[in-house]
Amino acid sequence: MTQHWPAPVAEHPVRATVPVPGSKSITNRALVLAALATGRCTVRNPLRSRDTELMAAAVRALGADVRDGADGSWLVEPAELRGPATVDCGLAGTVMRFVPPVAALAEGRISFDGDPRARERPLDTVLDALRALGAEVSGSALPFDVHGTGKLPGGRVTIDASASSQFVSGLLLSAARYEQGVTVVHEGAPVPSLPHIDMTVAMLRERGVEVDDEQPNSWYVAPGPVRGLDAEIEPDLSNATPFLAAAAATAGRITVPGWPRATTQAGDAIRGILTEMGAQNELDESGLTVTGPDELAPVDIDLHEVGELTPTVAALAALANGPSTLRGIAHLRGHETDRLAALQHEINAVGGDVEQTADGLRIRPRALHGGTWHSYADHRMATAGAILGLRVPGIAVEDIATTAKTIPDFPGMWTTMLEPVS
Repeated sequence: MTQHWPAPVAEHPVRATVPVPGSKSITNRALVLAALATGRCTVRNPLRSRDTELMAAAVRALGADVRDGADGSWLVEPAELRGPATVDCGLAGTVMRFVPPVAALAEGRISFDGDPRARERPLDTVLDALRALGAEVSGSALPFDVHGTGKLPGGRVTIDASASSQFVSGLLLSAARYEQGVTVVHEGAPVPSLPHIDMTVAMLRERGVEVDDEQPNSWYVAPGPVRGLDAEIEPDLSNATPFLAAAAATAGRITVPGWPRATTQAGDAIRGILTEMGAQNELDESGLTVTGPDELAPVDIDLHEVGELTPTVAALAALANGPSTLRGIAHLRGHETDRLAALQHEINAVGGDVEQTADGLRIRPRALHGGTWHSYADHRMATAGAILGLRVPGIAVEDIATTAKTIPDFPGMWTTMLEPVS
C-alpha cells in the first residue's frame, strides 16, 4: 500500500540555504556522450537519482565501463558497443529516447522495457526515425527491440517533435557516430522546450562535434569523433524550483548555492517567473537568493519553452491573489502523466478552481483545504503538492518516493529547509 506523506505546513517564513544536486539533463547527456567518446571521461558532481542511475546502467549494458569515483563522480571508459543486452528505462524519458539511437550502433539485439506507465509514453517518433536512418527496430512503444549491426548509415530524417524536444536531442547525441551524420528536420507544431536542444548542441560542440543549427527547425550533425571530455555538472535548476517556490509562497528567503550566471538549463527561467509573481531575486557569488512577497501576484504566461516548471507555477498560482493563465503547454498531456489533467484534478480536489484550455490551464484562487494529493508517479506533481502544503494544512502527498526520480531525498531536504533558523 502506497504511503501518504503529510506535507508540512510552514509555521513561519522559510529561511534556508538549500544546496541542490547536479542537473539530470546534463548528467544523462554527459553519460551518453561519454559512452560514445574516443577516450575516458569523468562526470563530476553528477545527479545520483533513479533516472541517472538508469542511464548509467543503460550505457553500461551496452558495453561502456561506468565506475564510481571516490568523490562521487562517474568514471566512464568507452568500449565497443555490444549486445545482447536489456535496458530498463524505468519512467525516464531521457533513457527511453536517448539510448535507442546509441543501441543502433551496437552489435546484437538490445531489448528495452520500463515501468507500466512508461509503456504509455509516445516513442514512435524516435523509433520510426531510426528505421528511416537504417536501423532495424521491432515495436513502436515499450517494450521494443533494436537490432544493431555495429554501424548505421544515418542521413536526413523528418520528424514531428511537437510532443517533446527529447526526440530531437536523442537523435543528435548519437549522430556523429553514424556514417553520414544526421540531419533532423522538424515539421509540425513548434517544438517545446527548445532550451534542452540548445543544451544538447552546446555539449556536442564542447566535444568537438560539428553542429549546424542555423536554419529554423533543422539540425545537422557531421560524422566524426566525439572527444572525451571531463564534465562538471551544474546544479539542477528545475529541481531547485520547488525550494525557491517555498520562499515565494511563505514570504521567506531561500538561497541556492552555485547557480550559474550563464546556462542552457530551462530551469533558469524560474527567476523571471517568480519576479512576475512579486518575488525578488539576487544572483551573486553566494548563489541565487529568492525573497518572497507578502502576496503572490497572478500571471498570464507562456510556458512552452519551460513546460517542466508548470506544476511549480500552477501550485503558486493557486495561492496567488488573482486568476492566472498558463499557456503553450498542451504537450504536457504526454509527459509522465497528463500533467494538465492531473493538476486540474488535484488542485480542484483540495478546493481550487482550475479549468483546462486548449493549450494550458486557467487557475482561479480559492480557499483551499486538506486532502490527498495524488502524484501519478510524477515527481513534479509530488513536489507541487508539497508547495501547496506549506500554506494548506492537511495535504497528504501520495507516493512522495516518486521524487527520487530526480531528487534523491526530497522529503529530507524539504524538512530541513523548514527548520527554524537559530
